[in-house]
Amino acid sequence: MNQTKFMVGLNMVRGIGPARMRTLLNHFGSAETAWLANEGDLLASGLPKGVIENILRLRSGVDLDRVMEKLEKRAIAVRTWEDPRYPKLLRDIANPPPVIYVQGQLRNDIEWAVAVVGTRRASSYGKEAARRLSTDLARNQITVVSGLAKGIDTVAHSATLDTGGHTIAVLGCGLDYIYPPENRALAARIVEQGALISDYPLGMPPESGNFPPRNRIISGLSLGTVVVEAGQRSGALITASYALEQGREVFAVPGNIYNRGSKGTNRLIFEGAHPVSDVRDILECLNLNMVEDHQIARQILPANETEERLLQHISAEPVHADELGRQSNLPAATITSALTVMELKGMVRHVGGMKYVLARENQEPYRV
Repeated sequence: MNQTKFMVGLNMVRGIGPARMRTLLNHFGSAETAWLANEGDLLASGLPKGVIENILRLRSGVDLDRVMEKLEKRAIAVRTWEDPRYPKLLRDIANPPPVIYVQGQLRNDIEWAVAVVGTRRASSYGKEAARRLSTDLARNQITVVSGLAKGIDTVAHSATLDTGGHTIAVLGCGLDYIYPPENRALAARIVEQGALISDYPLGMPPESGNFPPRNRIISGLSLGTVVVEAGQRSGALITASYALEQGREVFAVPGNIYNRGSKGTNRLIFEGAHPVSDVRDILECLNLNMVEDHQIARQILPANETEERLLQHISAEPVHADELGRQSNLPAATITSALTVMELKGMVRHVGGMKYVLARENQEPYRV
């Protein structure tokens, strides 16, 4: 049974984050059972009484089918931990969001992504640096991730779109809100040429406390985070801190030592961040020089007999490489090599634990 709507319901409960969601799923076995559980069973799961009261109150007043209809009407897709289309880089962080809402399109190759963030009070120098770096990243087929805020974020998204590139904006509110409001037109462009993402349910306003946690998603979606311009207390520094915790690279654009907007970036460099003066500094550090070649390979290399045999046994449901060996009667070494090439082509995707799924949302299992 599809558990998505019950995951959405639990995600709407204040006080349930990744850790408590895992507690519920481990205790009850499914999101549906957790959602329908009585008060005594919820107490037995170890949840605090206040959170249990939140569940019971919400459950009595919400129709999950209506919620899912509203999401569908707004063309908002839901991705959960269990969904093979959940972004791989985000899945790899500690405590990834159990549910993300997506409006627009996520490319199959969003694992080639870099965050570009910075202060809302950007100088002309900072804006120009953000514009050039985002433009050059887009020209190199790199997805640019940012937060739709004023200043550096706005420039990063706009420059990427103007170059014909793919960009992702991570919001600190439900996708039925656009914040700041003056970026509504930009958000509409992003939906056409990228995606808006949030882990907050519809109806969640842009409260100030939402934005620091959402920064972990910006860095979590990205191989590295570039801080273009930031004061000593800029939210961009929170994103950089999350990136370090997640084992991702941090880059910073050097600035004038007398400019308050450069205090944060200069400090990052002093503490070990990679200084950036050109997009090549980013591409070389992250080994992203060959992205365009990888994308061309995905389009032009034909499947051979080995790939055809493996594709007969791969679907949207994760399958282990050992199981593929049993079903296809191919040697383990042959399967491992073939799966590596097939992932490069965008035919399949590794979802962890040596398990694979079809890479494209609308792709049907291969049949001979």
